[in-house]
Amino acid sequence: MTSELVSRVLTRVRNDHAAAYTFFLWAAKQRDYEHSIRHYHAMISILAKNRKFDTAWAMIDEMRMLSIVTSRALVIMIRRYSAAHDVGKAINTFYAFKRFGFEVGINEFHELLSALCRYKNVEDAEHLLHCNEDVFPLDTKSFNIVLNGWCKAKEDVRQAMRLWKEMVKRGIPRDAYSYSSIISCYARLGNLNGVMRMFNLMKDEGVSRDRKIYNSVIYALARRGNNYLNDAMNIVRMMEQRKGEGEGPNVATYNSLIKALCKAKRVNDARSVLNRMRLNHVSPSVRTYHPLLRRAVNAEEVFDLLNEMRRVGCVPVVDSYLMLIRKFCRWRQINIVWKLWDDMHKYGLSHDRSSYSVLINGLFLNGFLEDAWRYCQEMKAKGFEPEPKMDEMLKAWHCGFLDCR
Repeated sequence: MTSELVSRVLTRVRNDHAAAYTFFLWAAKQRDYEHSIRHYHAMISILAKNRKFDTAWAMIDEMRMLSIVTSRALVIMIRRYSAAHDVGKAINTFYAFKRFGFEVGINEFHELLSALCRYKNVEDAEHLLHCNEDVFPLDTKSFNIVLNGWCKAKEDVRQAMRLWKEMVKRGIPRDAYSYSSIISCYARLGNLNGVMRMFNLMKDEGVSRDRKIYNSVIYALARRGNNYLNDAMNIVRMMEQRKGEGEGPNVATYNSLIKALCKAKRVNDARSVLNRMRLNHVSPSVRTYHPLLRRAVNAEEVFDLLNEMRRVGCVPVVDSYLMLIRKFCRWRQINIVWKLWDDMHKYGLSHDRSSYSVLINGLFLNGFLEDAWRYCQEMKAKGFEPEPKMDEMLKAWHCGFLDCR
């Protein structure tokens, strides 16, 4: 038993908490082996993600008995409670820092605010921000976390601008991150006027415009459709010329452009941008290839792209396979669906609830009812709940199938 093996297994079965926990306990009993702090963190995250909070806390208590408990373990719990929208327990975990002998400073408070905002508990985060201003004085970073929550998690630009005006009123400086949050929000909402107004205000207030700001402008232009894509491409070319100054395009820049070009059915232009990306020594990501996979018109093109992804180190993820399973189900090429399903295991991806739901729905719609029923039972055996409507339809079919027999 080695540390590397345990890490690989936990990563592979992270969507199956029962299997992960059973393996974790078994590994701990092996001769000449002890779990590292990293493995405890991974297991706590897996358990808490699946809302097995009591078991996760038992593991933290075990770490404390071994004198290896860390503040990160508590941060993991705060994030998972926030994801479950159990704000009260997230806050209680924050106050448990002292009980475990850890300092509670501004950094820990920022972790709490960030976790709450990331999972859309932005109102609660803003309330905490103001309620604790005597203990944690208001500053740019604290406001930025909540501002970004309104902008990114909630996409509520009206609330974001309300908080922006409060920053101005209180004399809290706005930095490049503040502007980036607002501009990104306007960009995601397709409000090009809002993007350009804030972009110009940055210049007026002497705030330097960095790569993230330019990326947001490119994204906003790209979202407006084909008529604005050439403007977006011109900004990318300008960034390429300035890469020596640290403002060159990154993977997010190119991804925004490739996605927009594919959406506008300009696939050849998208491939050209991908080639320029390589020439500028920017490594593509899985997200770079997803728009190209969506635009693929046959199985040969799909598998050429998948092979290209692996060659350049972009290993397809679960979302890649789910997109393709849906595509081939629409094309009624179920033989390829089986291959993709098997490839997920082959390349170390576990089948989670979403995977089963997509497969079962595709099989059902293509008339492979026995296979859909079989995978639905397998899904339940792994502890995943099927979609209620699909479960009901399969049960009705199975009752009729048994009656016919």
